Amino acid sequence: MKCQKCGADNANTHVKTIINGEFKEYDLCSECAGKLGYTNVFAGIDNDFSNLLGSFFTNVLPARSQATRCEFCGSTYSEIAKSGQVGCANCYTLFADRLYPSIRRIHGNTTHCGKNSGKTAKSEVKPAEMTKEEKIKDLKAQQEQAIQEQNFERAAELRDQIKGLEG
Repeated sequence: MKCQKCGADNANTHVKTIINGEFKEYDLCSECAGKLGYTNVFAGIDNDFSNLLGSFFTNVLPARSQATRCEFCGSTYSEIAKSGQVGCANCYTLFADRLYPSIRRIHGNTTHCGKNSGKTAKSEVKPAEMTKEEKIKDLKAQQEQAIQEQNFERAAELRDQIKGLEG
């Protein structure tokens, strides 16, 4: 498909706009998209992200001559700290004493409990019980999410739970 603006290059950017209720769609080439201000919002984020992760590993780095290298991937702790990327699974074991404090600082824990497991890791502290107001606030947020997803049956169930707590 050719660019709808210049007609010369192949289109690789699809733009949808709604201005004053008027819906328009355009297929543009990179050059025309850039001229109109539609640029890649993710450009250069890979370096910024690595720098962000690397900044969490602020422990004292060993001198180059003393650096231990992973026998599988060849990474040193210094390289992991600078890039924010762990070389391989063996690095977690080899550099555990230096990695785990940083991982705990980033994630709050070093043991994955699963997204919806309902269980907590042994090293985790149990959170305090939610107050009535917090439960209502949480249920209202869930209700809003259900409405956004057009799951009206779930929204009605949540409404009833909220009324039960409020009444």
